[in-house]
Amino acid sequence: MTSSRNDDAILDAAKQSVLAVGMRRTTLAEIARRAGVSRPTVYRRWPDVRTLSADLLTRELVALLPTDTGEGTREHGIDGIVRTVSAVRQHPLFVKILETDPELLTTYVFDRLGASQQRILDVLTAAIRSGQESGTIRRGDPGELAAMVLLLAQSAVLSARIVSDALPPERLDAQLRVVLDAYLSPQE
Repeated sequence: MTSSRNDDAILDAAKQSVLAVGMRRTTLAEIARRAGVSRPTVYRRWPDVRTLSADLLTRELVALLPTDTGEGTREHGIDGIVRTVSAVRQHPLFVKILETDPELLTTYVFDRLGASQQRILDVLTAAIRSGQESGTIRRGDPGELAAMVLLLAQSAVLSARIVSDALPPERLDAQLRVVLDAYLSPQE
């Protein structure tokens, strides 16, 4: 197996293990067994489960990002954001982590950006810049606007459960769309 194929097999095995027993009970030895590789193969690439899980989360989240920047319009961008937020909220790995090990995400909520968040910022910044060029997104620093949109989207994923009685998922998506549209609309 090539290194990339090994990495994919190991990340797939990590995902299976997390879904089966949660992040805290997942071990590198179990991941190696599930991937059909030696423990040293896993340890050469990832020194611990936390590092491997960060790469797994990045892979899974980046795979959910829209790949088309489309028309470069506000409406198209908002559709992509809302669809992505909804997909992340329903993704089995994120659901499992939020249900069993939410503290593992604390670093990425309070202390620093993770690789997936940086990738999201890059995608949002490019989409906002495109929308500004088409005149459908308000003026302002695209990076700042993207950071605010990331905070809104991240909250709609991580905190959705605490308001689910008052704001069920389908209504949350509709409300997120309203907030994003109001925030990104060109100001007159």
